[in-house]
Amino acid sequence: MSVSASASTETPAQRASRIPKVPFWVQIVAGLVLGVVLGWITRSYDVQWLHTTLDKVGHIFVQLLKLAVAPLVFFAILVSITNLRKVNNAARLAGRTLLWFMITSLIAVAIGLVLGLLTNPGAGTGLTPKDGKLPEKAGSWLDFLTGIIPTDVITPFTELNVLQIVFMAAVAGIAALKLGEKAQPILTLSESVLELLQKALWWVIRLAPVGTVGLIGYAIAEYGWDLIGKYATFTADIYIGCALVLFGVYPLLLATVAKVNPVQFFKGAWPAIQLAFVSRSSVGTMPVTVKVTERLGVPKEYTSFAVPFGATTKMDGCAAIYPALAAIFIAQIFDVQLGIQDYLMIAFVSVVGSAATAGLTGATVMLTLTLSALGLPLEGVGLLMAIDPVLDMMRTATNVAGQALVPVVVAAREKILDLDAYNSASGSPVDEREVREAEQKVAVPVAA
Repeated sequence: MSVSASASTETPAQRASRIPKVPFWVQIVAGLVLGVVLGWITRSYDVQWLHTTLDKVGHIFVQLLKLAVAPLVFFAILVSITNLRKVNNAARLAGRTLLWFMITSLIAVAIGLVLGLLTNPGAGTGLTPKDGKLPEKAGSWLDFLTGIIPTDVITPFTELNVLQIVFMAAVAGIAALKLGEKAQPILTLSESVLELLQKALWWVIRLAPVGTVGLIGYAIAEYGWDLIGKYATFTADIYIGCALVLFGVYPLLLATVAKVNPVQFFKGAWPAIQLAFVSRSSVGTMPVTVKVTERLGVPKEYTSFAVPFGATTKMDGCAAIYPALAAIFIAQIFDVQLGIQDYLMIAFVSVVGSAATAGLTGATVMLTLTLSALGLPLEGVGLLMAIDPVLDMMRTATNVAGQALVPVVVAAREKILDLDAYNSASGSPVDEREVREAEQKVAVPVAA
């Protein structure tokens, strides 16, 4: 056989391996750095066309992520519930998952409260109640409870009400389980649609480096460092609080409860954490979170339930640390004294009401829910809206880390964690997926 014929028998993956490939995480970091530079140039020299371009690039990336959110959540929850029938002790696993969601949320909100009480983030800002304004949307316990049930099956998808979508998907999934074999055609279709949606979303995720440039660049150009200066203590508290949970509490739980190497968890989960920081969307990051959790040795059937469930309800950053600190910040601005019962109420709302955040960018609904429960002025939300994009990056990264952590902890406790897979997890699921797909396209040999 000639050399040329021999070369033609190589797979696309083998040919691609000759070309140096930039890892996906390096592309994200490069986008982050370029975004900061372009944002600084835009703000410093008032380059309007660059300001508009960064805005549009970031907006289009977020819109592409949101485009798949409604159907992705519905079919992910439906399929994940029905997949529980393939798992031994499914009810026990679901209960343990919910329990650890609540435990980690309680720890996170406690850290937020302690930081707020120690640092007094609302003091010395120069802000006054007049600087606040009422939010366009506010949450209350009545709205939260009645808002779970949709008035029709179309509106939740058109208005992107994720909580109602989760409700409908859960009902459909439980009904399918009860129907048994009669529901198999629907389940097969749902699994196919879910695969299709995830495939399309992977294409969007590949655009994350470009989206990073737009999102970070626009944030720097629009808000600059002057704004952050007014909220310096509050911003630092959010980042420190999330970092304590992310790099303190989570590793401690992994080492003591799951009895696994915490460093290995971050090696495996980092691509999802990194994408969450950029995209500010737990649901948009969900396909990557599912992949990294599976790669960390959690059984696929359990992962397909725990991660989608967590992406819509598990929010240590947005629903625990943030509302705790924000409530203290707003109370100080409006000169309202909070007592022990108020701090207990913050903890209760954070643990029970975190589903109100629904995995989308921002945590305004959760904050208004907390303020309503405490009787604090909702105008306080307006004080934090300008700084929200800067805070949301770290909050969402913490959310997603927790969404991957809990399945690992539960799986380890239940002795179903693949320790070999966990200890060997590394690299990026985006890069691995591309190699796997290339290997499946085997070239047809050419005759000598």
